[in-house]
Amino acid sequence: MTNDALPERPAVVVCSAEQRPAARLGNADVPVRAPRRTGRAGRLSRYVAVHRTAGSLAGRVAAEAVGTGLLVTVAVGSGIQAAALSQDAGVQLLAGSLAAVFGLGVLLTLLGPVSGGHLNPAVTLCAWYVGRRHGTGPTVRDVAAYIPAQVAGGIGGAVLADAMFARPVLRLSTHERFAGHLWLGEAVATAGLILLVVGLERTGRAGLTPAAVACYLGSACWFTSSTAFANPAMTIGRALTDSATGIAPASVAPFVGAQLIGAAIGLGTVAILYGRVPRTADGTEPPGRPESSGH
Repeated sequence: MTNDALPERPAVVVCSAEQRPAARLGNADVPVRAPRRTGRAGRLSRYVAVHRTAGSLAGRVAAEAVGTGLLVTVAVGSGIQAAALSQDAGVQLLAGSLAAVFGLGVLLTLLGPVSGGHLNPAVTLCAWYVGRRHGTGPTVRDVAAYIPAQVAGGIGGAVLADAMFARPVLRLSTHERFAGHLWLGEAVATAGLILLVVGLERTGRAGLTPAAVACYLGSACWFTSSTAFANPAMTIGRALTDSATGIAPASVAPFVGAQLIGAAIGLGTVAILYGRVPRTADGTEPPGRPESSGH
């Protein structure tokens, strides 16, 4: 059998009991099954619908590009709007963080069933790493396609935001963010993000990811010194807007480096807290590993 004849990898959509009819409606030819309850995951009434994505890899890549682009548009556009409406830095940060919470939550909910809703190269790399042995994460081919799409989307999102506010497009930022305490803030923000995303998957609560990630990053805008970029694609995109949310090109590499270090720290923390063997998509543990007793 050639590679072209291989079927597409199924995507996993986690939905609540209330959403189960909708899942059946959209995927009438695929059964919706309830996962076996284990440990804390058994306290949640969830269903897992396994279905094939509407398209192939191209469809998933498009979702990642569009989603990352809109995410950057939300960040840059809300920053431009806030700066135009108020000179108070606190008000500007509040406006930006609220826009990030709502915008990110919507994008993850909408695009998660299509591509996994990574919208972030750090998340894509970590998803590949934790799922590489059991086939539960993206393949190397997916990673090689996702990351360029995310970066391109981030650049396009910055261009779109500037164009909507009649600002010059593709203008390099002059906002220097070159300082050790900012790099530490990025490492902390990204480590927390990876711990949250992978931790929810390990405990069978991946359905909470859109709301949880949106809330976490909204709060990280306030408790980190760097305002929590926590995303290499967004960092690159924001280097191409000379607005308050931009980052000077010379500051990009250290930010991305700190984000990748933070991602590694997040994965290490997951291994310490939850063990090295990931759970399967339905919240159960792979065959051969004893079930958690919940203690």
